[in-house]
Amino acid sequence: MGRFSFNLREIGSCLTAPLIVVMPIYNEEVSISGVIANWSKCLRTLGISFHIIALDDGSNDGTHDILLKLEAIEPEVLCVVSKPNSGHGMSCRIGYDIAVHSKAEWMLQIDSDGQCDPKHFADFWKQRDQADCVFGLRASRDDGIGRVVTSAICRLASSLICGQDLRDPNVPYRLVRRDALEKALRYIPPNFNIHNVALTYVLKKLPGLRWAYVPIHFPDRQAGENSINVLKVVTWGAEMLLELLRIRVPAKTA
Repeated sequence: MGRFSFNLREIGSCLTAPLIVVMPIYNEEVSISGVIANWSKCLRTLGISFHIIALDDGSNDGTHDILLKLEAIEPEVLCVVSKPNSGHGMSCRIGYDIAVHSKAEWMLQIDSDGQCDPKHFADFWKQRDQADCVFGLRASRDDGIGRVVTSAICRLASSLICGQDLRDPNVPYRLVRRDALEKALRYIPPNFNIHNVALTYVLKKLPGLRWAYVPIHFPDRQAGENSINVLKVVTWGAEMLLELLRIRVPAKTA
């Protein structure tokens, strides 16, 4: 696809597989080929027809060129969407919107840095007949105490606002039925910064959805910087909580 040029409805309408994989990507030239190869192998082994939406968030290393080469090899399963850098949350939203306009029954969101291990996915897929939302629970992690603490604070604050335990609201490993995703997006402003948390919050608020959780191990990133900018995290966190307070989900929805 042309860089920075796309139509969400047009892209989505071309995707007919039952599973859409939303993968935000930024500067992952070292690991992205392996991550996509491992996930493609996993899904084929399970006999699942799929499309991977590779959302390049304005990478300034060799990621874009690598993705285009991979897309040229397997255009039937890999769709590269390149956009100016706007952050993980905005990339997720674009992926969600594409999935909603597709013919898929399910949307799987994963990260591109190797932390979402395909070995857990069979357990997610087994839950699809009994659940509309299947979320990972990071039972163990190798990516540092700072991220563990940040996730714990996020869980506490967002759960207090929601009025129920969101468990692991920012986990990037999640399988959501497409019609549930479509309903949730009606209540989330497109410019919401941390879409992971907003989607968890609204899905929990929507009545009638069935939930399942899969314990996962979250390894360290395969490459790239793993440090945390504390000031940025605090700022984003405060903004996120204010944004959550503004979201109103009716007790009954159409």
